[in-house]
Amino acid sequence: MKIQLEQYFAGKSVTLLGAGVSNMPLAEVCAGCAKSLTVRDMKSAEQLGENGRKLLDMGAEIVSGEGYLKGITDDLVFRSPGIRPDLPELGETSVLTSEMELFLSWKPCPVYAITGSDGKTTTTTLTSLMLKAGIESVGSGKVFLGGNIGEPLLHRYPFITENDAVAVELSSFQLMTIDAPVAVAAITNLSPNHLNWHTGMDEYVWAKKRILAHCGRAVLNYDNDITRDIGLEMQKTETPVTWFSLNPIPGGVLRDCDSAVWLENDTVYAAFPGEGVTEVMARRDIKLPGIHNTANYLTAIAVTWGVPSCGQIREIARTFGGVEHRLEFVRELDGVTYINGSIDSSPTRTAAALSALNDRPVVLIAGGSDKGIPYEPLADAVYDSTVHTIVLTGETAPKVKAALENHPAYGTRPLTLIENDDFAGAVSDAKAHAKTGDTVILSPAAASFDKFRNFEERGRTFKQIVNQF
Repeated sequence: MKIQLEQYFAGKSVTLLGAGVSNMPLAEVCAGCAKSLTVRDMKSAEQLGENGRKLLDMGAEIVSGEGYLKGITDDLVFRSPGIRPDLPELGETSVLTSEMELFLSWKPCPVYAITGSDGKTTTTTLTSLMLKAGIESVGSGKVFLGGNIGEPLLHRYPFITENDAVAVELSSFQLMTIDAPVAVAAITNLSPNHLNWHTGMDEYVWAKKRILAHCGRAVLNYDNDITRDIGLEMQKTETPVTWFSLNPIPGGVLRDCDSAVWLENDTVYAAFPGEGVTEVMARRDIKLPGIHNTANYLTAIAVTWGVPSCGQIREIARTFGGVEHRLEFVRELDGVTYINGSIDSSPTRTAAALSALNDRPVVLIAGGSDKGIPYEPLADAVYDSTVHTIVLTGETAPKVKAALENHPAYGTRPLTLIENDDFAGAVSDAKAHAKTGDTVILSPAAASFDKFRNFEERGRTFKQIVNQF
């Protein structure tokens, strides 16, 4: 029997930690049926702006300031993903959970879950499109997209049936406490990320691996050392593993229950038990540029295999133009193309973006808040690219500059380094150093929190500045 959302919260006192995207829809649910609702956030109601006004109108009590986590005694406590679950103040709480943790634990329908360091948002979006093509086109159900991609899902629970499907992106922050079954779980790749929040790389990898704990099938990247090792460990269990790779999978890797999706001679192939080898599509069918986007397609195909047809997959590949803030075309001005890659919050993301632009001269805008990760990989990518000017801005500018200047290739080819802590000024500097035929790309290789609420605000600010030139 399906759990009723209102009945679950009825008679309970509820605390929400944080007034961000993941908790606001939940606040509306709780305000209508919980015994009481308290929202705790470092920011005051006034500082929270519209969200603060909404919460007060709901009748919520807002606790803010330095001690906002002290004295929690409510029946249910929901943390925002960015709040560590092991904070001392949370040790006495009766039930500590999260919006996504509760949603997944209720097993609403088949869930296709994606995590990883890079590519997870595009892959999750592609997964939802492929699921829709295979499910909604025949009228058998609906597909819901959410999680770390920006849409909370718990408040959607009453409208989801067992015939539906969910494509969900999960961050390492969310996965710290998630221990729920999913139909298919994928890790796109793993590289150092969020090390200012996690205790280290070991915890970061541990959190990502939690997505695999109770999955019906695991999808893993054979080309990435860390995910390959994880997959080889998974093969000691009974869980089927689907490998994806930009090269053919070596012989002897697949067990009888395993499968693979790979690129060979610019053609995508799939091999699943009892089906032989299927030619899915040509790489040229993929509208999105860059080999990293080919890898994203391989992942999504591996995740959704058996739901969409190959024809439906090809149609998506030929028409899907990408997600906002991911190699997003902004405008062309005076022969210069402007690209918004604000989602690129790590060196590996920026490296992938630059590899997709290696047919043209590039002016790169990089820098942002510090996640405690090394920037030597970014220097490798810059010197291996067509970047002729890099404009550094934000908190990480000195670290990036040091990595560039300490690189063995420093001074071996022309590279102009500019520093401007003012974001608008940095964009203007990039424009001033771009010539006809160049591409200016915002690809920060860093998070946004030194100057912006999130990467979306950073990207939209960039687009606004560019469109006002």
